[in-house]
Amino acid sequence: MRTALAVAATIATLPHAALFVPGRSLAGVELGEPAQQVRSALGAHGLCEGCAAPTWYFNYRKFTPPGLGVEFRRGRVSAVYTVWSPAGWHTRSGLALGAVEGQVTQAAGSVLPVQCPGYVALVHDSRRVRTAYYIVNGRLWGFGLLPAQADPCR
Repeated sequence: MRTALAVAATIATLPHAALFVPGRSLAGVELGEPAQQVRSALGAHGLCEGCAAPTWYFNYRKFTPPGLGVEFRRGRVSAVYTVWSPAGWHTRSGLALGAVEGQVTQAAGSVLPVQCPGYVALVHDSRRVRTAYYIVNGRLWGFGLLPAQADPCR
């Protein structure tokens, strides 16, 4: 029983109403950040079996979405994105998950659509970072950060 409580307390470190800073961070996680720093900040995580890259999942409750996915390459964050659509996650400008697509394009500025299986990723590339806004049925479903020019489909 003691172990279960410790795991539950650690899982709860995933922030509610997390902040997305386009081109910079999602729930406080940045591209290039060491794995140990992510573990220290967010705690317990699940592992993806069969993913192309080592991937950790941080969820509010074990084995259930929503939450955060973090991919690694050589021990550093290579991609970070929402899993499902965590309630209350937003940008500083107030763009929140659930917004209509027009609000996304207005807030994000110049974006290019990339068709993924079952959804569209509206992407904006800076020199090093690709910012992704994931759209499902005309609504903002998720956020993501990847290396510039990387495939946003996850």
